[in-house]
Amino acid sequence: MSLLSTLAQHIARRPQRIALLQQIAEQGSITAAAKAAGLSYKTAWDAIDELNNLAGQALVERSVGGKGGGGARLSPTGERLLQLYQRLEALQAQLFSAAELEGDMQLLGRLMLRTSARNQLGGQVRAITAQGRNDLIVIDLGGGQHIQAQITRDSTEQLELLPGSQVIALFKAGTLHLAPVDSPPDAQLNQLQGHIEQVLEDADGPDEIRITLRTGQTLCALLPHDTRPALDLAPGSPVLARFSPAQVLLGVPT
Repeated sequence: MSLLSTLAQHIARRPQRIALLQQIAEQGSITAAAKAAGLSYKTAWDAIDELNNLAGQALVERSVGGKGGGGARLSPTGERLLQLYQRLEALQAQLFSAAELEGDMQLLGRLMLRTSARNQLGGQVRAITAQGRNDLIVIDLGGGQHIQAQITRDSTEQLELLPGSQVIALFKAGTLHLAPVDSPPDAQLNQLQGHIEQVLEDADGPDEIRITLRTGQTLCALLPHDTRPALDLAPGSPVLARFSPAQVLLGVPT
C-alpha cells in the first residue's frame, strides 16, 4: 500500500481532518479553515503536524506576510491526497450501503486494535460533560452497565467524540480494585459487577483474577496473593471491579 493511500485511509477515520484540508484548499487560511471545520486553531495545527509527520513532507504550505497577512494552501502532495480521499469516500459509500455490513466493519476495526492494556471494553458514548480542561465521557457498555473516562478536551477533539460514537475503553489490570457486591458505593469510581471466572495463582507475583461481566465481557485484575483471604474469589462468586475514570484511556475503531 502506498504512503499516500495509507494517509488517505488515516484521515478517512477522522472526517474533520479531511474537512480541514478541503477548507484550506477553498479558503487559503488556517484560521478560517479551522473555524469552518469545527476545530480550534491549536487542534487544526496539531492535525496538520501529525499528517505532515506521517507524510514526511508538507501537505500544507504556509506563506507569511503580504497584503492579507499570509495564508495557507495545499502542497501538490496535499492536493493529490485530497483527491484520493474523495475517491476512497465514494468507494466507502458503496461498501457501507448495507447497515449490516457497516456493523461488521466496525467490529473488525475493534478486533484489529493492538494495545498492551489487558482490559478492553467496547461501548458507545452516552454523554460528554466538561470539567475544566478535561471532559468526563460516559460510555454505555450494554447490559445496563456503564463506565466513565476522564480525558483532556484536546483528546475529545482529536478523537472526534460525540454522543453515539463507538469507542474502546482501555485500562490496565493493575488499576482494578475488587470488592464485595454489598460494599458501599463510591461515586468517584467506576463500578462493574460480575462474577469470578478463574483465579490464576502466581508464586512470583500477583494472582490474576478473571471476571465475567453481565454483558459477557471479561476483565482481568491483578491481586497480591496475601490480600485474597479478605475476598471470596471462588469461581462463580459475585464481585465488584472498581477503577478510577482517570485510569481509562479511549480509542476509536479503525
